[in-house]
Amino acid sequence: MAKLKVEMEIEQATMELPDTKTLKFKWPEGYDLDFKTGQFITLWWPHHPRYKRAYSLSSCALDRGSFEVTVKRDGKMGTSIVDWAEKGDVMGVIEPVGKFLPVFDPPGRHLICIAGGSGVTPFRGFVREATQRNLDTKVTVLYTVRTTDDIIFNEEFRELEKENPNFKFLVTCTRLADDDPWEGRRGRIDADWIKEHIDDFDSTVFYACGPNALVEMAETLAKDELGASKEQVILEKWG
Repeated sequence: MAKLKVEMEIEQATMELPDTKTLKFKWPEGYDLDFKTGQFITLWWPHHPRYKRAYSLSSCALDRGSFEVTVKRDGKMGTSIVDWAEKGDVMGVIEPVGKFLPVFDPPGRHLICIAGGSGVTPFRGFVREATQRNLDTKVTVLYTVRTTDDIIFNEEFRELEKENPNFKFLVTCTRLADDDPWEGRRGRIDADWIKEHIDDFDSTVFYACGPNALVEMAETLAKDELGASKEQVILEKWG
């Protein structure tokens, strides 16, 4: 079945970081469809319809009336969006698809979400849905960045931590100067750090999103070092 393709106006364009922008696309009149948190949409510019790029939704399925994606300056499409996309512009949008979905049922689940760089963007949707639905699902985001200047959604995630006692946002930095005042964790994500946040292994689902190398590393840690089953590990590689 052919996917629904429409043009949508950018309702809001927000710079998250100097190289990262969130676009909020307003659904056109009569547009109404079911989709799931964690899926992705595909975008293109109307003047260049043959070049398309997929981006994970950084909003959730409860945010009706719009889609949000958060894009890093990377490649032709990412660069054009960060440098040029503005409120009022129009882009082509293919409806959401994908299987990188939060497992909220049965109650008592714990989602450990491993992310690097812009790979954190779909987890914003996970946390938004869990918070809006007041679920007892625990969501722990383990986020690796080079420096504190690279943390996407830091303020929003800190506010969500206050609102949702089942959510934790934990950051580790890999390239800070020795004299940097950062008091948080330094170094790469490893099995010991992940273990610190596991309460009930059988109820835990491991997610990883970001560059291939990070996702493959997370898969190895979860399966080989922690003993997770195939069903407990859900991955989204971004090339």
